[in-house]
Amino acid sequence: MAKLRITQVRSKNGSTKRQIASLRSLGIRKIHQTVEVEKNPVTEGQLAKVRHLCEVEEVN
Repeated sequence: MAKLRITQVRSKNGSTKRQIASLRSLGIRKIHQTVEVEKNPVTEGQLAKVRHLCEVEEVN
């Protein structure tokens, strides 16, 4: 299955609790931190809520 590389590029200050929880569940704790996660419907839904804070690229 495909993987996604997610990097937080904007601060979570001022974000809602739900957005902060989505970042935490994706494994992102700090700005400029990069994680790789499996691409699935759950991950896509979490990313939809925090896409304005992150850069996403698909890794083969």
